[in-house]
Amino acid sequence: MTELKGKAKGGAARALALTSEARTEIAKKGAATRWGTGVAHQGNFKEAFGIDVECYVLNDSQKTAVIGQRGMAVALLNSDSSGTALSRFVHGKTISKALGANLLKKVDNPLIFKGSDPGAKLPLPRKIHGYEVGLLIDICQALVAANARGDLLPRHAKIVAQAQIILGASAKAGIQGLVYALAGYDRTKEEVIAAYKMYVAEEAREYEKEFSPELYEQWYRLYGLVKPERGRPWEFKYLTIDHIYKPLAKSAGKVFSLAKASKQENGEKGDKIHMFLSEIGVKALRTQVGKIMGIASVSRSREEYERHIAEQIHGQRSLNL
Repeated sequence: MTELKGKAKGGAARALALTSEARTEIAKKGAATRWGTGVAHQGNFKEAFGIDVECYVLNDSQKTAVIGQRGMAVALLNSDSSGTALSRFVHGKTISKALGANLLKKVDNPLIFKGSDPGAKLPLPRKIHGYEVGLLIDICQALVAANARGDLLPRHAKIVAQAQIILGASAKAGIQGLVYALAGYDRTKEEVIAAYKMYVAEEAREYEKEFSPELYEQWYRLYGLVKPERGRPWEFKYLTIDHIYKPLAKSAGKVFSLAKASKQENGEKGDKIHMFLSEIGVKALRTQVGKIMGIASVSRSREEYERHIAEQIHGQRSLNL
């Protein structure tokens, strides 16, 4: 091992003489020099919303509200996103065009500040990457606008729906907060969280899946199926194909085939086929779901239901599961 000399030897000796508390304090000061702004307040969405999104209020003059880099991806994309997921998403060919150079530049240049791991006995500062929360709103607005122009792909449907939910909930919570502030009403933390959760749920209802839960309840009843703890019975797959998709067109299920082909080309595992229908196809789907739900609700037995279905879909044979 190389022998320490001069100042280096003296510095090492002083470091060994310091208490652990003193060394921690020196590390904190070093981090402050390297990373600049610190955190005044820190929290997480997990307890209230069930998603692991770290959030911060920086100790700067603007008291900047920040979401961690990974948290930004989790909020917009999904609960399993990594720290680099947002960057990969925005730099995709279609999405990068939808967002534009200005938003891409902001994603590529996150805020870097110092924070610490919550719960640690002597928390050492760590470098944190994050984004001012307004960037999430800007990205959501750009995605919704691009989707309205027809610039996005069917596989982006889930993310656009999430963007709509975030925008709607944030706008309602924001205007309510403004009125409260102007009226001199100071809400508690619990009230703020409860109100936003309510708005999120309200917005989500606008983007529920095309298949009504009532239809599934009727299928459970008519076919005597037991509800599994997770997911739905495998029989529902064939009921959906034969009673919903294939009758959408006289050409032996052409609408279903086109949607399935579009999913294979543009979709991902787990995507639902109805996400890949055209606007006309979606309207036809909703009409067909309504018809089948009506038939199911007035049928007293599986046999009666299948007889009506056979008549409805131009004399096709009753389904035998």
